[in-house]
Amino acid sequence: MDARSLKIEAARAALAHVKDGMRLGIGTGSTAEEFIRLLGERVASGLTVIGVPTSERTAESCRRFGIPLTTLDETPELDLTIDGADEFDPELNLIKGGGGALLREKIVAAASKSMIVIADESKAVDALGRFPLPIEVNQFGLGATELAVRRVAEALGLEGTIALRRRGDAPFVTDGGHFILDASFGRIPDPSALSGRLFCVPGVVEHGLFLKLARIAIVAGADGVKTIHARD
Repeated sequence: MDARSLKIEAARAALAHVKDGMRLGIGTGSTAEEFIRLLGERVASGLTVIGVPTSERTAESCRRFGIPLTTLDETPELDLTIDGADEFDPELNLIKGGGGALLREKIVAAASKSMIVIADESKAVDALGRFPLPIEVNQFGLGATELAVRRVAEALGLEGTIALRRRGDAPFVTDGGHFILDASFGRIPDPSALSGRLFCVPGVVEHGLFLKLARIAIVAGADGVKTIHARD
């Protein structure tokens, strides 16, 4: 199967976890788009759910497919979030944020009783870091924030480029009005230590390390779809 077919199969398997009446967090990205399309078909057939989108792009897709939406102000506790990932390790720790929605994605995931990741097998890694780590930062003080992030990396023995994400000639701006630094650290031996230190940097709004949030990964590959449960 090609890459899109794998994403569709993972999304279809995740849909089996959606029950009538659920409050759903709905992710962002190409795999999440396939889930939204399939969910819309179920809603059109009578399934009753309400969703919180993790980005303006996702909100637009949900409206296009007739999925009722709410906000975390109106519905602060969710039953389930279904989202993609840029990569995941055997403990189901994730790197997310390739699409630029990491802040909202993490807020929604944290507000949910459970999180399911849908992905194709290419996203599985032995250790996080193959995919550049997105770090969402305030526009004010960008240079100082980037320098502080570099020092954090050095203290943990991490090397690699840290680049300001761009869209064309201008910096990429998130839905929250922030910039993103993409940190190509390579293998991250201790994601928890890196997470904690990044949060201590003034100017860092959020980062793409999603640790101990996902409980299930539904992974589509050449041999079919498999379900991976997080280790306790």
